[in-house]
Amino acid sequence: MILQYKNINIFQGEHQVLRNVNLTVEEGEMVYLVGQVGSGKSSLLKTFYAEVPCQGEEATVLGYNMLKFRTSQQPALRREMGIVFQDFQLLTDRTVYENLNFALRATGWKKKTEREDRIREVLKQVRLEEKADNFIFELSGGEQQRICIARAILNNPKVILADEPTGNLDMENGELILALLDEIRRQHKTAIIMSTHNLQWIDDFPGTVYRCVNNELIK
Repeated sequence: MILQYKNINIFQGEHQVLRNVNLTVEEGEMVYLVGQVGSGKSSLLKTFYAEVPCQGEEATVLGYNMLKFRTSQQPALRREMGIVFQDFQLLTDRTVYENLNFALRATGWKKKTEREDRIREVLKQVRLEEKADNFIFELSGGEQQRICIARAILNNPKVILADEPTGNLDMENGELILALLDEIRRQHKTAIIMSTHNLQWIDDFPGTVYRCVNNELIK
């Protein structure tokens, strides 16, 4: 079991975003969160990595009790998951290699040779080996998102959280990103939890669908 929520309530300040959330995610499962802008998809994703708190009966993520979660536990939790953002959040004044090296050093990889080997591995996986020395601003939007996926899988995560990962991409690049995520899911049994407004992906890459409607999560 990767994640389990039972009767969970999510607030942003005083505003209740979602109520009575029930959600289960298994190893290697593809899970979609769909709904209109502002319906709570991103807030729900943020509770999984302790960016937004939650309340209720049970909230377990990768063995962590999110109802009693301590800030000191956050680095360990985030090492076990990959996060892919819509707006990339890459260091644009650094090269691809430097971005990935920075992420590895931040998560405790001390040996330079091991970092170099891992960077080479993930760039091969996202098919951008030749871009290691390019600056981020030299890459297309699709290439930048593939680097985000490379960064997300550096620590062999058990789950990847993707918040509208194709939102800023055209259909062709969006399909490439979905195919890549699906390939990682199948090869490594990595669960994927992805928010999206593009229902085409659900037809092309089937998975479990949850809808955020009227402050509720409906399966």
